[in-house]
Amino acid sequence: MRVVLDTNILFSALISPHGYPDAIYRAWRSARFEVVTSQMQLDEIRRASRYPKFQSILQPAKVGVMVNNLQRAVMLGRLAIEIETDDPDDAFLLAMALAGDADYLVTGDRRAGLLQRGHIERTRIVTPAVFCAEVL
Repeated sequence: MRVVLDTNILFSALISPHGYPDAIYRAWRSARFEVVTSQMQLDEIRRASRYPKFQSILQPAKVGVMVNNLQRAVMLGRLAIEIETDDPDDAFLLAMALAGDADYLVTGDRRAGLLQRGHIERTRIVTPAVFCAEVL
């Protein structure tokens, strides 16, 4: 099974070691499923982790370990992003789901329209709680 994890899920896993995002991240690290990522997402993680709102809650060393771990995931090459979304910053997540033939895209971002979309082709778009209930 292949899964795209929204960057907000990855950050949440670093921030709170007791929530659904952390359980999902640990399950991937235990080889329960494959994570699909891209250089674009790794760049976003590096960039966003330096935002002032995250500097006091994300430890740079833990972000670095996560980026290193993600480099061992299913790494996609250059993405053709021609997908319309309510939030253009999320288009690459949908492109990763399509290019990586993902079964799930897990996001916690309720305002961006990804969850309302429900799916893109065969990829289901779900919350961390739904993913944990159905998969873990």
